[in-house]
Amino acid sequence: MNINNELNLARQRAAELRQIIDEHNYRYHVLDQPVIDDAEFDQLMRELQELEAKHPELQDPDSPTRRVGGEPLSFFEPLEHKIPMLGLDNAFSGEELRDFDARIRKLSGADNLDYFCELKIDGLAVSLQYENGTFKRGSTRGDGYSGENITANLRTIRQITLHLPEPLNLEVRGEVYINRQDFEKLNRQREEEGLMLFANPRNAAAGSLRQLDPRLAANRPLKLFVYGLGEHELTLKTQSEVLENLEQLHFPVNPNRKICRGLDEVWQFCLHWREKRRELPYEIDGIVIKVNDLALQKSLGSTARSPRWAIAYKYPPEEKATKIIDIQVNVGRTGAITPVAILEPINLSGSTVQRSSLHNEDFIADKDIHIGDTVMVRKAGEIIPEIIKVVTEKRTGAEKQFYMPAYCPSCGSETVRLSGEAARRCVNPSCPAQLVEKLVHFASRRAMDIDGLGPALAQLLFDESLVHDVGDLYYLTSAKLQELPGIAEKSAENLLAAIEKSKNNPLRRLLFGLGIRFVGEKAARMLADHFRVLDRLENASEEEIMNIDEIGPRIAEAVVSFFKTKETGPVLEKLKKAGLNFSEPLEE
Repeated sequence: MNINNELNLARQRAAELRQIIDEHNYRYHVLDQPVIDDAEFDQLMRELQELEAKHPELQDPDSPTRRVGGEPLSFFEPLEHKIPMLGLDNAFSGEELRDFDARIRKLSGADNLDYFCELKIDGLAVSLQYENGTFKRGSTRGDGYSGENITANLRTIRQITLHLPEPLNLEVRGEVYINRQDFEKLNRQREEEGLMLFANPRNAAAGSLRQLDPRLAANRPLKLFVYGLGEHELTLKTQSEVLENLEQLHFPVNPNRKICRGLDEVWQFCLHWREKRRELPYEIDGIVIKVNDLALQKSLGSTARSPRWAIAYKYPPEEKATKIIDIQVNVGRTGAITPVAILEPINLSGSTVQRSSLHNEDFIADKDIHIGDTVMVRKAGEIIPEIIKVVTEKRTGAEKQFYMPAYCPSCGSETVRLSGEAARRCVNPSCPAQLVEKLVHFASRRAMDIDGLGPALAQLLFDESLVHDVGDLYYLTSAKLQELPGIAEKSAENLLAAIEKSKNNPLRRLLFGLGIRFVGEKAARMLADHFRVLDRLENASEEEIMNIDEIGPRIAEAVVSFFKTKETGPVLEKLKKAGLNFSEPLEE
């Protein structure tokens, strides 16, 4: 292979990796909905780092290797971090910890080092800024360089002192979390109120801090552990002194911490809490290990993504056995039919698990999954339940093989599996299940952000023939909504206000919300940036669309096909008459 071909392939793979990593960063850091575990994410990141190291011309200041986390949501004002809130590199084994220790000793020239070890609380990282001893503002980590200003919500957490015992100027960093017991109580309340349950305590803490109404956050059982300082005026020599001083300043500091003399003591601390972590009242997902000497921390410095003087040892996901009671299928907005295992309920990583996606028929065949099988289940990223394997030695002979349906369970149309695709699909564009899922996607936070329009209401609107497609949303009235069960005047007005507000969204959000196949957030943004107005994109050819960097024939074909489909025209006409914005604003 010649050099140019190799470089072109590397450039294509780097672009693909950046898009994949950005998506996973967004899901983990912004939406708190990871779909892969940390080991898989690290593998993607390492591949990109190796490509950029081998081909320096591919390095990009906006690469995920140069950033931390995801872009802040637009609901709150951005708040810049004067000192970046960097994430930590991860270690998943004793060998990777030894590699970390060897690097530190080589860089520092020291034979033995003191490390400061503390529990890695599974919550949401926050920054608290104090001026003359008074709490002035607070934010989330965001992308590491700027976060979301959530001052009003942080003020509702009783553990956060609003006035320090001394008139200091400093920035304190910590983790907001929810205890397991409080989490279970919160979910019971939500179930009684007919609300969607939180996936786990971390998800609940993050969702609570992002409430626009501080009164809602005040009713959530949020707690805080602080773990460090940003900008400050204290004279300190070690990390252990940092936490001792924070305790003296009336901050909540986790008592389960230790100065470890060398790597052996670090490893013993990790093993101890791996066995004992379920006895804690809150969730942890590992141990944070830091060089204790602050002067050495400063000399070791940081990369653009993480400090060189710290690492997080991540515990392997908890695994438990349970039985598959049944396998059901869901129909998605693109017609993909997804099998879902219905499980005997188990408590896993702080929440009850009763369902797990089986993805497609190849996944079922590869793992030889049957109804009635005993299976091992874990949570990918501590959130998404996944079946790892079948415990074949527990088979009794009563297990039943599962077959994907030949006909759509929603509309009865024949299902097909196209060449080169893993999913079986319903290709009926009028399939009720697809239409409801399209409504849910259109209203989702990352698309048109219509607050209050979730799966249950979308189904109800469709069942009552108030909405058939996304265009109908903009012609709903308060009177019609109040005819629905459980919808009072206030709820109806709030929903209509959210629908009205969505009209001003930029074109990229509309394109993503329309659910064009293969068009994710990044592709929607590139299409909007290039064509600027919907009419130009609607009339574009595949060749014109493929002129955009990183847009290939699959996306181009899907876009052209979408606008040619007979169902699309009437929907766009409804949206246009309703006054939706069909253009992309120029960036300042």
